[in-house]
Amino acid sequence: MDKLNRYVVFTLDGRQYALHLYIVERILRIVEITPLPKAPEIVLGVVNVRGEVIPVVNIRKRFRLSEREIDLSDRLIIARTSKRTVALVVDEVAGIVESPEQKVVAAEKVLPCMDYVEGVIKLEDGLVLIHDLDTFLSLEEEKTLDAALKERESKE
Repeated sequence: MDKLNRYVVFTLDGRQYALHLYIVERILRIVEITPLPKAPEIVLGVVNVRGEVIPVVNIRKRFRLSEREIDLSDRLIIARTSKRTVALVVDEVAGIVESPEQKVVAAEKVLPCMDYVEGVIKLEDGLVLIHDLDTFLSLEEEKTLDAALKERESKE
C-alpha cells in the first residue's frame, strides 16, 4: 500500500504551493499585522492569535515574487516549524490534496539551490512546490527574529 501524504495547497500570484498538512495549525482570514521593530527584512510583523504572538513571514519576498499590498481576501496560514509557530500571508487556500509519497519529485532534481523547497508534486492543474518551513528562515534571520521578539516582550 502506498503511503499518502496530505498537503495544504495555497496560491500566490496564481502559482500553487503546498505545506505538509501536519504542520498547519489553522487558516485564518487576514488580520491587522503589527510591525516588529528590528525584525529581519523577511518578517512583516506579528499577529496575536488566541493570546500567542506569532511572526508573519513575507513568503512573497522569499519566493522572489512581486510585492503587493495585503488584500482583505488574503489568508493567514498558521504553521509550526521545529523552532516556532509562524504565519504566512497567502492569496488563497485552494484546499487539501493527497499524493502518494513516490509521486513526489525531490527538489534537488527539479530546483537545485532552493533550500526551502522539499519537493514537487504534479496535480491535474499543474505543478505544486512543497515547502520546508524549517529551512525557510536562515540562521541569521532566526537569531534576529528571536532578539526582536524578546525586545517586544520586554516592553509589554
